[in-house]
Amino acid sequence: MKLPFVCTLFAAALAFAAPAVAAPSNAEPLLDRLAQAAPGIDREVLSLATRAVSCAMRQPGGDPRPSTLSVIDFSRPSTEPRLWVFDLASQRLLFEELVAHGRNTGHNMATKFSNRSGSHMSSLGVFRTAESYVGANGYSLRLDGLEPGFNDLARERAIVIHGAPYVAPDIARTQGRLGRSLGCPAVRPAVARELIDRIRGGSMVFAYYPDSDWLQRSRLLDGDCGGSRQAGVGDPPVGGG
Repeated sequence: MKLPFVCTLFAAALAFAAPAVAAPSNAEPLLDRLAQAAPGIDREVLSLATRAVSCAMRQPGGDPRPSTLSVIDFSRPSTEPRLWVFDLASQRLLFEELVAHGRNTGHNMATKFSNRSGSHMSSLGVFRTAESYVGANGYSLRLDGLEPGFNDLARERAIVIHGAPYVAPDIARTQGRLGRSLGCPAVRPAVARELIDRIRGGSMVFAYYPDSDWLQRSRLLDGDCGGSRQAGVGDPPVGGG
């Protein structure tokens, strides 16, 4: 897979290492360790994730040391694990899971994304995890989107991580896809509470798809983290639904 903006060096990624862990001199050692911990992940997607999150960490109010990085690769079918959660202090894999997408994002394969309320689509980009709560879908985790025009309405849209009975291997086998959400990245009920408790409160979530508009306009994928270009607020709305 050929992706634009794949970086090999970025100094901000050094903040991923805990104080007790020697900081690598560049991003490659960190990327190598995370990729080795999760052989199933696409290395180029992981490279984009670390790049975007390092940019988010340098924004005003950004957490300089998030405890986890969660990567969702929506270019993969829903019947395959496509959510990985990494502990950034130890550079180890915590979870490798199935995850649902929005009902209007696609069937087994995701194809369309939106930031619009009522679209019932998933959104792309970097999110910061917020508070957990108990709602209509049980124990859930609020997400704040950090990318204007792409996911910054996540809280308004109630795009949250929660468990759902339609996220299960047997459903994937029998109907050829997982059930779908209203846009939330839903996970298996058996793992939902443990996963939410591990990543809540300021960690990073990166949702990927090779969407050309997002790849070209995302401020967090820009070469200088948006310093030379003010994409987002005031730009045309993103998504088709």
